[in-house]
Parts: sequence; C-alpha cells; structure tokens
Amino acid sequence: MYKKGNVALILVLSLFVALAFFNGCSSKKKVVEEPKKEVTKAPEEKPAPKPVVKEPERKPVEQPTRIQESAFQTVYFDFDKSDIRSDMKGVVTGNAEILNKNNSVKILIEGHCDERGTNEYNMALGQRRADSVKQFFMDYGISSSRLSTISYGEERPAAQGHNETAWSKNRRSEFRITSQ
Repeated sequence: MYKKGNVALILVLSLFVALAFFNGCSSKKKVVEEPKKEVTKAPEEKPAPKPVVKEPERKPVEQPTRIQESAFQTVYFDFDKSDIRSDMKGVVTGNAEILNKNNSVKILIEGHCDERGTNEYNMALGQRRADSVKQFFMDYGISSSRLSTISYGEERPAAQGHNETAWSKNRRSEFRITSQ
C-alpha cells in the first residue's frame, strides 16, 4: 500500500502542517522580552542639614525700674521746727536709699506747714523744712543736682481741721519725682 519513502514524506509533511497550524493559530503574539536589567538608583541626596547656628544668648536689657512717688514716705516735723525728728530719721534714710538705688531719679522736696502763723512765716518755715531734708540727702551722698526744693507753706494741707491731729499731718515734707 504505502511505500516506506512515502510514509516518511507524509509524516514530515504532516508534522510541518501541524507546526504551521499551531504557530499560525495562536492569537497571542509572542513578545520576546529582554531580560530585565536591575536598575540601581543612586541614593537620594538629601539636602545637607543646615548647620545650627547658635545665636549668642541675649541678656534682657534691664530697664530701669520706674519708681512711684508713693515709694517715698512723708517726713513729719514738730510745731515751729525744721530739724528732722529722731523718729523720722529712719524714714529719711529709707528715702535716701531709694534715691541711691535709682541714680537717675530727680526729686522735688516740698515743705509744708500747718495753718498757724502768717503766710510769710509759714512759707519760710516750709522752705527750711525742705532744705533740712535736702541737706540730709546730700550728707547721705545724694548729689544736689538731683534735688530741688519748694515751699507751699500752709497752702496745701494734707488734713482739714483746726486741731492738733490735723496740724500734725500738715507739718511735713513730701516728695515729687521730676525725672527718671
């Protein structure tokens, strides 16, 4: 029936047709992929940290303490006297200490009197009282350029009344800050 040579030819042709059929019928195209190359990223360069510049410590500028007139205590005097009473020396010393600690402060020392006596006499007595306190401050080391005086006599009473209680409050020296 078939010859051996024909059988071999048919087998080769069948094999060839089968290969062509399978190769042609494939709906997917074979894509030859190239082997993946491993990509190595260069290490990300982070921006160099900014050097921490440590600023020199700033010491707060010390503002001079502004003192209030109420820091000064009133100095009281005896009737018809301008010398500082022994019980008032501590008060005057305390006021001098305030001035020593606050070198830029300038003050006005006011001399006052009670209502007894003439206006002229009381103006002079008030001035002697203010001058007495000023002299104490200068003896304590306060510059006279920081001190000024004025007398109000009986014109500005601290207490109203016509008795010793009121009069004792009116015989005084008070302090006004003129500059700091």
